[in-house]
Amino acid sequence: MHRIFGISFASVYPLYVTKVEKKGRTNDELDEVIEWLTGFDDDELRRHIDEHTTLEDFFADADLNPNASLITGVICGMRVEQIEDPLMQKIRYMDKLVDELAKGRPMAKILRA
Repeated sequence: MHRIFGISFASVYPLYVTKVEKKGRTNDELDEVIEWLTGFDDDELRRHIDEHTTLEDFFADADLNPNASLITGVICGMRVEQIEDPLMQKIRYMDKLVDELAKGRPMAKILRA
């Protein structure tokens, strides 16, 4: 089991917020991207933050968007579409979406509309 699986979503979320806000994006946009990927609404997202859910449990509880497989590209030196571990791939999908948001990509493209 990779060490990242046991990290709480609550510890990663503020890092995402900082990253996107530094680039002029909003917390609401970040939540929209995470909600698109996981299927969580605002209340469920806040519950996972408040309960310090591990990333493993966070994604086990998620209903991954059927278009998540359209997320491609390189994150942390790896192509997300080639990551073999399903949980690691989901985590990297989220990282990739946050990166795209921070880079100013239009929401319609980020959400694979």
